[in-house]
Amino acid sequence: MADDHEKDLQKFLKNVDEISNLIQEMNSDDPLVQQKAILETEKRLLFTEEVQEEDGCRTTLNKTMISPPRAPTENADEINSEAFLASMELDAKERARRRKENKVLADALKEKGNEAFARGDYKAAIVCYSEGLDKLKDMKVLYTNRAQAYLKLRDYQKAVVDCEWALKCDEKCTKAYFHMGKAHLALKNYSVARECYQKILEINPQLQTQVKDYLNQVNLREKADLQEKEAHRSLDSGKNTAVTVKNLLETLCKPDQSPLFYAGGIEILTEMMQDCTERTLFRTHNGFSLISEHKVLRRCFSTAGKDAVEEIVCVSVLRLWQAVCTGNEENQRLLLQHPDVGRLLPSLLAARALTVRQQSLALLLQLAQADHGRGLIISHLDGTRLLEALVSFLDFSDKEAISAMGLLTDLALEERFQVWFQANLPGVLLALTGVLKRDPMVTNPTAFCRCIALMGNLSAEAAIRRQMSASEEFREACLGLMARCAEDVDLFREVLYTLLGLVMNLCLQSPIAYEVWALEVSRRCMFLLNSQDGGILTRAAGVLSRTLASSRKIVEEALRAGVVKKMIKFLKTGGQTASRYAIKTLAVCTNSFHEAREEVIRLDKKLGILMRLLGSEDEIVVGNAALCLGNCMEVPHAAPSLLKTDIVQVLLRHAGGDAQKTAVQLNAGIALGKLCTAEPRFAAQLRELHGLEILNSTMKYVAD
Repeated sequence: MADDHEKDLQKFLKNVDEISNLIQEMNSDDPLVQQKAILETEKRLLFTEEVQEEDGCRTTLNKTMISPPRAPTENADEINSEAFLASMELDAKERARRRKENKVLADALKEKGNEAFARGDYKAAIVCYSEGLDKLKDMKVLYTNRAQAYLKLRDYQKAVVDCEWALKCDEKCTKAYFHMGKAHLALKNYSVARECYQKILEINPQLQTQVKDYLNQVNLREKADLQEKEAHRSLDSGKNTAVTVKNLLETLCKPDQSPLFYAGGIEILTEMMQDCTERTLFRTHNGFSLISEHKVLRRCFSTAGKDAVEEIVCVSVLRLWQAVCTGNEENQRLLLQHPDVGRLLPSLLAARALTVRQQSLALLLQLAQADHGRGLIISHLDGTRLLEALVSFLDFSDKEAISAMGLLTDLALEERFQVWFQANLPGVLLALTGVLKRDPMVTNPTAFCRCIALMGNLSAEAAIRRQMSASEEFREACLGLMARCAEDVDLFREVLYTLLGLVMNLCLQSPIAYEVWALEVSRRCMFLLNSQDGGILTRAAGVLSRTLASSRKIVEEALRAGVVKKMIKFLKTGGQTASRYAIKTLAVCTNSFHEAREEVIRLDKKLGILMRLLGSEDEIVVGNAALCLGNCMEVPHAAPSLLKTDIVQVLLRHAGGDAQKTAVQLNAGIALGKLCTAEPRFAAQLRELHGLEILNSTMKYVAD
């Protein structure tokens, strides 16, 4: 009897385990898993009913309450375990149905909350997210979204609690760790904040850049906190300089004094900014807001350069900002994040007064020395006005012009600047076009070249290049500057060399949609091929190698101007880069005109130059050399001149090779085919080398 009870118990426990698994599967977010579980539950219910009918017993189910059969039996006080489990299955099915309905409602409330969040109504967003959680307690996105809303309302403790609940739903929820780290940072729990951000990196190592920024924020804020504690200790102890800073700031709060009164006070305050304590006290006693929001000082800012007194005030403020930001990242952050300063600094950088502009530039140069400062400049200043102001320094002395272009170049190396630049290019293109229209005779060549090089580097990005190429005014400005520099290549060598780099990138836009412009560029480059400067020659050839491919008309004109002879000369004496451009130019020319093929054969009778290029390690050179050679095989009597060479073996090696650029295999195979067609003796060599199979294999590249 005891054994029977033990068997029944084990059977019951087994069924409980199975039903528990089914319940979990019916609660799954995966509809396929959920449907499979429901079907399995129905099968078990059917089986239970059949067993009960055979035993003469029927169990009535009412949700989770089980009613005993009406007819009295000996075991009326016992509940059939199978019937109990069946009721659990039915209850689980009902819960799965309700969960599905609640998921729809919760999703709708989430979207409603997101809309409220987007319009800045964070309290309404919290209400929506909370109602969603009433429908579905384990929806992690509702917890993380509500945490974000709490962060906006500075209710950091509640944000932490919501993040903890999100992590109970998903222990690898990086969004929860991010919001939790931000909340702990605001609560000054620096070690906990670090742990949160480091956890993100453990979960997803690809977020290393973002995590580095988060950890940097923690370190800077902790450092600032320690600075503030030390500064207040100095003030409480009655340290003379600390008390003086506090008193000076209070004095500057006096309204309706003359501008010179404030300028004098600011100069004294600037002299006090000798160490971290004084700079921190300036921050903690609202120094930045006092200066930027002061009625008289604001008036001086708005009219800077119109009056000598106002100029003095502006310069004194700019010097003070330099002093308080020296070695103090938190002061840098507060200064640049102030909404008025974001607009003010670019305008002061373009002010009429030279001293105001110089001090504004000095401040920005100081701030841009570190990654932290450059990021703040890009994120918080008016980028378009800043760029316009910086390029306007090209009209100033050599020192300021070079410094301004150096600052712009440093900013442009930052990824976030490139993202901003691409998004705002239509607005800044006018300023860049104006740079290209400048007279190189009266512009500092070093600064001028840096600015043009900056445009060239940015134009390497396809989306930016597309917008630059689409601007007729920008294209014409490039042409105009090329013409001015071509008047004296030696004098404007640096500018011309840099400009050709920009034009070369613009010609990467394929196809070049502006044939007239490309033709003019080609003409100017053909003229520059007469230069004795190797750098100019190489870049002019590079531009030609790209413009010629855009039009037969351009090729025809270049042929009349002697481009083949010049490119052959390049290939005999030029370096690796020049050879790459020259052979590409010859490939384009011989692909388009029979006259070009004949001239190549005339200038390189035994095709020794092309044979040498086929041995290059540069795949681009090899591919174009094979194309050019194949084109030349169409010239009568050209093929027999190669009979005493190993040309078949060379081409076979390339046709059957594993070059990354398929043009190598394809062009080598085509050249080999043309060679054998032009001279049957090469076909015999090909058969002896079992080369037909290799030639057949190159057909896949034609199909591709």
